[in-house]
This record gives sequence, structure tokens and C-alpha cells, in this order.
Amino acid sequence: MKEIVLAGGCFWGVEAYLARVEGVVETEVGYANGHVENPSYEQVCRRDTGHTEACRVIYDEGVIDLETLLNRFWKIIDPTVLNRQGPDIGSQYRTGIYFLNEGDLPVILQTKEIQQMKYTKPIVTEIEPLRCFYPAEEYHQKYLKKNPGGYCHIDLNS
Repeated sequence: MKEIVLAGGCFWGVEAYLARVEGVVETEVGYANGHVENPSYEQVCRRDTGHTEACRVIYDEGVIDLETLLNRFWKIIDPTVLNRQGPDIGSQYRTGIYFLNEGDLPVILQTKEIQQMKYTKPIVTEIEPLRCFYPAEEYHQKYLKKNPGGYCHIDLNS
């Protein structure tokens, strides 16, 4: 099993979308790459923790490779917008790819380069090693599964 953390705006939609991808074994929403230990949702929403809403993804490399997973991720975000996805605005909604294995970086950069050809504006998605990840509160986990009518800016069928 491999692991990567992806940020694409509100983590509810990102988690619901990625959980449906064949080969994804587990997802967990949380807060990534900030400077406050174990932040609460309220703290992250104040925009002073440095964290982004993110989704930890554990996937079976025998079923889906990193390139395919990332191409699915790129499809649901606008990587050219800073600190915003859909109607969600703030630094906690920035897009990011946070890797645990340095060996994944060439694949990540290659997919970014290919995606950049689709846009006239530069891609601003952060690509960094994962420094920290704190699971979000339980009520955020699998939120759209628990609340099927909940808001989501992502087309879950794309």
C-alpha cells in the first residue's frame, strides 16, 4: 500500500470523490502542512494555522498507480487558482499534493507538467513533502456519506 495526501478545496468532496476510485483502500480527511499542532476545524477556518483541508489517501499500487490517481485528482480541481476552489475561499482551501516518499516526486512533477499544457495561467498547486497531517474531527470523516444532501463543489461522477 502507498500513501499520499491531496488538498483540493473543501475536504468533504475530495474525500467522497477519491473514496470511489478503484484501488483507493482508505481515505481520511484532516489538516496538512501547517504550523499548529492538532488544530481544530475552527482554528483552521481562522486561516492562521497554515494548514490546508486535505485528504489522506491509501491506495493499492497493484490496482492504481500514482500517475493515474493524480490524473483523477487534477480533473476535480482548478490548479491555477490560489486559496480557493469553487465558492470556498481562504488559504485552507488551497490545492496541494503532499508526498511521503521522495521517489514519488518525479511522477508528481510529470503529471503537473502535462496538466500545465491545458492552462494559460500557471499551476499554483503546492507540491511538497508531507510535514504533518492531523485527522479532522469525526463528524468530518465520510461527511457526504453521512449527509448525502451536503454541499460539494466537486462533481462526484467525473
